[in-house]
Amino acid sequence: MSRTDWEVVIGLEIHTQLNTQSKIFSGASTAFGAEPNVQACGVDIALPGVLPVLNKGAVERAIRFGLAIGATVAPKSIFARKNYFYPDLPKGYQISQFELPVVQGGAITILVPDGKGGAYEKVVNLTRAHLEEDAGKSLHEDFHGMTGIDLNRAGTPLLEIVSEPDMRSSAEAVAYARALHALVRWIDICDGNMQEGSFRCDANVSVRPRGQAEFGTRREIKNLNSFRFLQQAIDYEVQWQIDLIEDGGKVQQATVLFDPDSGETRAMRSKEDAHDYRYFPDPDLLPLVIDSDWIARVKGELPELPAALSARFQGEYGLSAYDATTLTASREVAEYYQAVVAAAGAANAKACANWVMGELAARLNKAELDIGASPVSAAQLAGIVLKIADGTISNAGAKTLFAHMWESMRQQGSFAYGAATIGQLSATGGNIAPIETSIDGLIESLGLKQVTDSGAIEAIIDEVLAANQKSVDEFRAGKEKAFNALVGQCMKASKGKANPAQVNEILKKKLG
Repeated sequence: MSRTDWEVVIGLEIHTQLNTQSKIFSGASTAFGAEPNVQACGVDIALPGVLPVLNKGAVERAIRFGLAIGATVAPKSIFARKNYFYPDLPKGYQISQFELPVVQGGAITILVPDGKGGAYEKVVNLTRAHLEEDAGKSLHEDFHGMTGIDLNRAGTPLLEIVSEPDMRSSAEAVAYARALHALVRWIDICDGNMQEGSFRCDANVSVRPRGQAEFGTRREIKNLNSFRFLQQAIDYEVQWQIDLIEDGGKVQQATVLFDPDSGETRAMRSKEDAHDYRYFPDPDLLPLVIDSDWIARVKGELPELPAALSARFQGEYGLSAYDATTLTASREVAEYYQAVVAAAGAANAKACANWVMGELAARLNKAELDIGASPVSAAQLAGIVLKIADGTISNAGAKTLFAHMWESMRQQGSFAYGAATIGQLSATGGNIAPIETSIDGLIESLGLKQVTDSGAIEAIIDEVLAANQKSVDEFRAGKEKAFNALVGQCMKASKGKANPAQVNEILKKKLG
């Protein structure tokens, strides 16, 4: 059988660390980076006589998430003890939710690249999202032949988000994980820092012959902390399962780890089922009751969500679904784009989108900067767009201007200046001359202003035609490429300053 004869089935469980200041059942700090074991209190390690108290902020963040995905926020949910042994689980159990989770159902619409330069929409349904506490962390790198245990993370609030097995490729799984990552940051319930473990993915992967209704046996890939690793791990696991079955083997349910160095998955333990954890209601915690007034208050505080904002961008600005989805991939990008459009005008919304997704995004990626640290502000970028729109500079000249502004501002250590005024800046770390005090002045000093005087352009064209009789004859003989060659010669003669639209118009008239 070929790979196309098999269907991949993927469901994701994503552990989202909620950005509360204290833990879910204690007042201990959740700050990252403290010395080992200084943020683990008696409640976190279940010392005799201590009692857990539920963190209201964690509950509100769960409500916020449920509302954002159109789920049901349970009026009553139950905390349970999930019993298992692990060295960094100090209680011997984890407080979680099982039969009655706080968030039930919901869905997220994702945009998946189709590999042909386009994309398609897909709806991924969610099973649930439940509150629970995190375990500690086992440390292996600094201990030879031993394992160190850091309990600082024990008790940190998590929202575990469980999808239905709706995804059929690693590309869909990554698109879903990215959309969820953007959403939890958008509604400000998680910082999304994957390197610090704030957003961790477990992937349940199985394969089945195409057309078969029953699911295959799944294996769960644990603790994937980057989108690249998520894709690599799923792709390897899928091929491993197909090869095993085609060789006559049988997939055994298991928990596996992904090794980024080898690019392979390896079994860690046989996969447990719910009965293995011996769930029972936590006797120290009352049921969580959420009334309609609480839900209404949280709903009123939600920002405009990515899907709604994307639809608005398409409706108000005429953007494509792809452009609108790209610009709402993060709240910071969306806010920057809206600020550019506010300054440049809705008539230039598409041009603004092209600049944010193109030149700006490329520079940010190369410099490894977030958009909030862009040396070119939203107002400044709007100024560039307006100078293109009114014919002051060409697109090529605008790129030169943008590059000069970017480098000047980065060198001089300032990321803030206005729409028309760049500002006089003092040198930092060397004799760097301050840049011009206005965009118009900068355009003049860089020699970027377009020639729009029709008489001047006509004179340039006359000189080019006189010097390129062969191209003129070829055009009149029906060779369209000759026209482009003449346009190029005109732009070269004007040192790129002639308005291209005027050059085309006058040249066509001259050639008759």
